[in-house]
Amino acid sequence: MAQPVFWILTALAGGRRHGYEIMRETADASGERVSLKATTVYAALDRLEREQLIRADGEEIVNGRARRYYRITEEGSDRLAAEVELLEQFARAARASMSTSRAAAVSPRVAVV
Repeated sequence: MAQPVFWILTALAGGRRHGYEIMRETADASGERVSLKATTVYAALDRLEREQLIRADGEEIVNGRARRYYRITEEGSDRLAAEVELLEQFARAARASMSTSRAAAVSPRVAVV
């Protein structure tokens, strides 16, 4: 799953959001490490809606500008849960590898003659 899609679905897992809320929530949740551009978000929203991972959930006019809200679907939630599980597996593998390499670096090597 592409990183923007992951963050969009993550933001929508918390409830109904419009595009700028998704961008703000992504920046906050990632500790400002991820900054989605508006063009990226809106292109991804259109694609995710076509794929039925999200659905439109109303519009409103605020200060003369239209805001379209989105909500994650059950299929979108399932896809996000699968991605989270995959990322957790990757993290466990990396931790195990790091532990092994640290242990190897600490243990002395004995030469057998």
